[in-house]
Amino acid sequence: MRLPLAVLAFALIVVATAWWWIGAPVRLPASYAAGGKYECLSYAPFRGAQSPLGPGTRVERAQIEQDLARLAAVTKCVRTYSITHGLDQIPAVAEQFGLKVIQGLWLSNDRAKNKAEMDGVIALAKRYPNVISAIVVGNEVLLRGELSAADLAQVMRAVKAAVPKPVTYADVWEFWLRNRALAADADFITIHILPYWEDDPIPAHAAGAHVEAIRQQVAAAFPGRDILIGEVGWPSHGRMREGALPSPSNQAQVVDDVLRRAAQRGYRVNLIEAFDQPWKRALEGTVGGFWGLFSGAGRAPKFVLGEPVSDHPYWAWQALGGCLLVCLVFAAAWFASGGAANKIPGVVWIAVGVDAIAGGVLAGWAIEKSMIESLGSGGAIRGATLCLLAVAAPLAGAALLARGDRLPGFARLLGAREERPTDPLLGVAGALLILLTLVAIETALGLVFDPRYRDFPFAALTAASVPFLLHRWLGPKGEGARGMAETVGAWVLVLGAAFIVLNEGLANWQALWLAASLLALALTLARGRDAQSS
Repeated sequence: MRLPLAVLAFALIVVATAWWWIGAPVRLPASYAAGGKYECLSYAPFRGAQSPLGPGTRVERAQIEQDLARLAAVTKCVRTYSITHGLDQIPAVAEQFGLKVIQGLWLSNDRAKNKAEMDGVIALAKRYPNVISAIVVGNEVLLRGELSAADLAQVMRAVKAAVPKPVTYADVWEFWLRNRALAADADFITIHILPYWEDDPIPAHAAGAHVEAIRQQVAAAFPGRDILIGEVGWPSHGRMREGALPSPSNQAQVVDDVLRRAAQRGYRVNLIEAFDQPWKRALEGTVGGFWGLFSGAGRAPKFVLGEPVSDHPYWAWQALGGCLLVCLVFAAAWFASGGAANKIPGVVWIAVGVDAIAGGVLAGWAIEKSMIESLGSGGAIRGATLCLLAVAAPLAGAALLARGDRLPGFARLLGAREERPTDPLLGVAGALLILLTLVAIETALGLVFDPRYRDFPFAALTAASVPFLLHRWLGPKGEGARGMAETVGAWVLVLGAAFIVLNEGLANWQALWLAASLLALALTLARGRDAQSS
């Protein structure tokens, strides 16, 4: 019993240490802005299922009051994007809390709605002249291709003629360089610089320098003009894009770096955005809903500038859960052996330890990612499936290793009733492997044919793949032929993994990790041979 107990103790130490390291707060440099206020924050009041994409949504004044009461403590100004869905109440509430408003005028290809929006914004600017400091006529309408530059300029001139407020247009910086004539109708230039979304994504550590360099480029194109960075920020959660990793610590780092440079160089910055907006996830995937400096549900700040930030704030609970799973994995092996632990070869106990470590570290990570990345009922089902695999596969794998059983092929597992294994362990483990294969193939194909907004479920797929790979590597060899389903599945996973690496780049460790887990499962399938039912 000494070896299994020693391996168990080692596994517990590794899991606890790994979570301590993963969850350790990232120390950031002391912030020049500690205790100060942001210059301006993009603000949309939508919460939960509320969305501006639905015509029936209307935000009540009390909700806006709650938000602006909180924001007044951290910012001097809010930038809005429209007056529909109850957002026309924002200037009145902002006046109540002493906030300035950069008022947005939403434009699209619907000219009737544009006219109504323009009339409403003009009326608000006249009603709240001491609150509305500027008007942004259109937001990324050229990027979306919904209006021409000539049409946009016409609206800008009409607004300028109606109210004595500075007028601008806001778009991604490249579109200002492509439409320089618009500057003639703008009182100042408003550019969006989002390092994460650049065609060549910028890592967090280089984001501040990138923002400054782009601003200098635009300033050179429009000499002597006032330039507002109308949107700049970093997401706290979501998929990596090359070396650009969304995380709370990276969000804090980017925000502080950008603000520090802006203060040193004397330019204005509006951060995107105040609160997480869940509705954006339907358009941009997980990452779209996590640009807020405050969480969407609890309206709590994600970080305090200058203070350490943990990317896994519940790591202690995840470590405890991981250690519990380690104990359950060893218990599964012990029970599967009939309590005869001494009859299990030492190499198998070591494999059980590897299985337990993978599950103990990654199952909690998989659950955390699932809670963040699952969207809608379909996403919830998929997330629950990934969590089930991450927890159940290590248990089933340990039991298979301890008993030395061989899994039947997919054809036998799914064949006629009389051909299926009667042993419950083989049936459950076989079902888990089939489910894992289906989820892995769906993941791989999604990242091949529609990759831009898809997440990388590397933690769950690795936790579920390692036990079956260990079993296929150390367990008894089958005598039958490799099944057609296993062969096709293995090739799909290999080709998918290769494409993911080529498409996402070597700087994207999430993609590389996921590709490795897909290859591990492909190897498991390739080593599969049919066995007689039990």
